[in-house]
Amino acid sequence: MAKSPAPLRPHPAGLPSKFDSRPVVAGIVTALVGFTSSFAVVLAGLKAVGANTAQAASGLLALTLAVGVGVLLLAWRSKVPVTLAWSTPGAALLAASGAADGGWPAAVGAFIAAGVLIALTGLVPALGRLMARIPASLAQAMLAGVLLQLCLAPFKALGSVPLFVGPVIVCWLVLMKFAPRWAVPGALLVALGVIGISLAASGTQVGAGRVLPALMWTTPSFTPQALAGIALPLFVVTMASQNVPGVAVLRSFGYETPWRPAMLVTGAGTALGAGFGGHAINLGALSAALAAGEEAGGDRSRRWVAGFTSGLAYLVLAAFSAALVTLVNAAPAGMLEAVAGLALLGTLAAAVSASLADSEDRIAPSVTFLMAASGLAFAGVGSAFWALLAGLVVRWLLLPVPGRGIEE
Repeated sequence: MAKSPAPLRPHPAGLPSKFDSRPVVAGIVTALVGFTSSFAVVLAGLKAVGANTAQAASGLLALTLAVGVGVLLLAWRSKVPVTLAWSTPGAALLAASGAADGGWPAAVGAFIAAGVLIALTGLVPALGRLMARIPASLAQAMLAGVLLQLCLAPFKALGSVPLFVGPVIVCWLVLMKFAPRWAVPGALLVALGVIGISLAASGTQVGAGRVLPALMWTTPSFTPQALAGIALPLFVVTMASQNVPGVAVLRSFGYETPWRPAMLVTGAGTALGAGFGGHAINLGALSAALAAGEEAGGDRSRRWVAGFTSGLAYLVLAAFSAALVTLVNAAPAGMLEAVAGLALLGTLAAAVSASLADSEDRIAPSVTFLMAASGLAFAGVGSAFWALLAGLVVRWLLLPVPGRGIEE
């Protein structure tokens, strides 16, 4: 009689017997695309609210470390291909807000407050329900308004530094045609190359102390203007434009996001990184699609490795953050904003489309968009807060009252 086959033994540590490199590659690509496509936006935002060069570099480093550690924890514990990113729309909001009353310490205090609100969303269901009551069209209109000026920067820079910005825009356009995912990283690579050539031609030397990463602590202060003008809009934009879409993207691939742990980790990561200049971290949306899709391997149960690997890759990228800041700071005026604007064009288009999707509710989003784009600052509070408030008031006034129809 033939012997029965030996029972299958699980591979040590739960790893498959045949190694599949696709989740690892997908995780590395996720981190590279996430980092290179938007770090210029982060630097522009931090500088706009008062950070100097060293503080902005510290903020980028703090964000990179927080994203890396946070996604390692979430992916490992949940075994879901969850990914994290810094809040790119939030950074764009900062770029449009300008310095708050109280300067950089007040901005840091606002970042801490935003982190606490994000964490509370995971702990207090009522706060999540309150967030859900803010119309998505108004949140997207506010985002589109604050993005507008930054997205105009590449085209404005063509008039001031055409030889620097022209090759960047051409590279971005060509890659948008043939490899859209790499359009912004490719444009950034061209920009860094142009800056490097300029530095070499001028004989500028960069010291080692300027390329080594370092965290710089800022003691926060809390002012009503910064809490209303930075913390609240930053919280709304991060939730509406990053966390909620991140959940939706994962669900579209058949995964449920560990909502409460994710909000606690990103909220705590935001609050802890704020003292070193980081503004906010959140669930990834685009990066979630990269880590949860077919590119991360055929075995759906192993795609969490892509998220975990992206966390490791972010920790490696943190070592190069200060060098990138040094190169970008050596660029001609307007170059940083031009690269950031290119990175946000897709986000602007999506926000405008979402804000005006309802043909019966376009006036309130339009008011919100124009108010946010105007740059209005009143009582020390930036335009994003007033735009959202104005949109809510206009929407309340114009929408029909339920049960009150027009009699024939």
